[in-house]
Amino acid sequence: MKIRILVILALLVGIGAVLHAIIPPLFFGVKPDMLLSMMFLGILLFPKPKYVLILSLATGIMSALTTGAPGGQIANMIDKPITAFIILGIYLVIKDRVSPTITAPTLAGIGTLISGTIFVTVISMIAGIPDGGLLSLFLLVVLPAVALNAVIMVIVYPVVQGIFKRANPLSIS
Repeated sequence: MKIRILVILALLVGIGAVLHAIIPPLFFGVKPDMLLSMMFLGILLFPKPKYVLILSLATGIMSALTTGAPGGQIANMIDKPITAFIILGIYLVIKDRVSPTITAPTLAGIGTLISGTIFVTVISMIAGIPDGGLLSLFLLVVLPAVALNAVIMVIVYPVVQGIFKRANPLSIS
């Protein structure tokens, strides 16, 4: 593994952890997961299974450490690797067919929806949240997070792409 890639991935996880830690909880202590947008960015920049595995585990751990949701620690450790590999698979199928400016926010939205669905399902089983609470979590936390992560990716992905093209910090292959 290239050390530079690992450093960049660590920086993305760190940025995501700060974003995740400072965003306020919306409902039942659950907050939109801003770490996801950084995880998706890392997947788009380095779409190799070994990097995705490391990135998803680091993201899961950081999300677990900064969550306020009951059962959120376990849910984060489950949903991040599953979501990361689903997004990697989708990305590898569509990367040559769809513009990156469309791919990045779309995958961020889809990935956040997948992650949020897994997350609220797991915490509902662990914490015993009633069905109405599950729907409320989905509507009040997951859907806003989908929109927020897509918007973040619309802004951040082109900037990072431009930096990589101009600075060429490493060859992405």
